[in-house]
Amino acid sequence: MKTLHTEIEVHAPPERVWEVLVDFERYPDWNPFIVEVLGAAEQGAELRVTLAPLGRRAITVKPIVTEAVPGRSLEWLGRLGVAGVFDGRHRFELHDFPNGTRLVQREVFTGLLVPLFARALAEGTGAGFTAMNAALKVRAERLVTIPARR
Repeated sequence: MKTLHTEIEVHAPPERVWEVLVDFERYPDWNPFIVEVLGAAEQGAELRVTLAPLGRRAITVKPIVTEAVPGRSLEWLGRLGVAGVFDGRHRFELHDFPNGTRLVQREVFTGLLVPLFARALAEGTGAGFTAMNAALKVRAERLVTIPARR
């Protein structure tokens, strides 16, 4: 088992961070790590997710959304091949925090092949999480400062 965990404080309410997180159509505009998501942020939905780990070739996976609680959490489970070979449970949590939201991004990798990829996961994927968090922070905070249209 290998776990990656990152956190960032976003000066925007959880509802705004959630809007950015689930607006999959706009990911190519701002997200340096998860560059494309097709599908819906609804429990049971299949997604098509294209990841671009820093310094590595892009990969597309087809996870299933296992949890989607607006303003609180989004989780999906992806597998390469059959269960138990290389599985990744990716989770976003949004926590109320003074002046905004604490965004937690975590993935737990399990399966027979995980030890072979542990270093690549720590380097490319971990750096991707950090880059995505920073970009999401900028986008959510920018949207808070733009007045709503009437």
